[in-house]
Amino acid sequence: MSTLSELSVAVEAGKRNDAKAITQALLDQGMKPLDVVEQGLVPGMSAIGEKFKNNEVFVPEMLIAARAMKECMAILEPLLAQAGIKPKFTAVIGTVQGDLHDIGKNLVAMMLKGANFGIVDLGTNVPPEKFVAAAQENGAHLVCLSALLTTTMPAMKTTVEAIKAAGLTSVKIMVGGAPVTQDYAHEIGADGYSPDAASAVDLALTLAEA
Repeated sequence: MSTLSELSVAVEAGKRNDAKAITQALLDQGMKPLDVVEQGLVPGMSAIGEKFKNNEVFVPEMLIAARAMKECMAILEPLLAQAGIKPKFTAVIGTVQGDLHDIGKNLVAMMLKGANFGIVDLGTNVPPEKFVAAAQENGAHLVCLSALLTTTMPAMKTTVEAIKAAGLTSVKIMVGGAPVTQDYAHEIGADGYSPDAASAVDLALTLAEA
């Protein structure tokens, strides 16, 4: 008998083959796909996220855990869709125009997916109008902007302005990335800033539920 706690441990350790095998075993035992996500995968990612926040692990460990979770989600997502279970919130995420970095963005996207967000990942070097169009088309609750270069931070400001100019007043905007600060987020009119992927999930839930 496989258990949810074994799945959490496998995800946290980034043991993707073990995590996939346990996921399948739990389903074979009759467990609901949503329970596997919420009680197995999410606690595993939360645990590694807490360690990351406390500098006990670093980006490589986070990426390995996220990859394990992603492979488990590939098994679970068709079953969730089949059962008519839809994500509670939708987030559009991307790295702003001029910036090609995506590790932080990918981590945030994966952790948000685990927290029951539908993710529209626009990739890197995304112009403001593309963020606006995606938010409109997908009824987004949240737009997440990433930048890793000081030279691309002004593109965050332009994107925030474009979203507001489009009248998307109910859409919350979150920013992050190495050079970004809470002060800068406030200055450009973003609704929130997060220093790391684990904190981003807490903030995203707070903003989406507001």
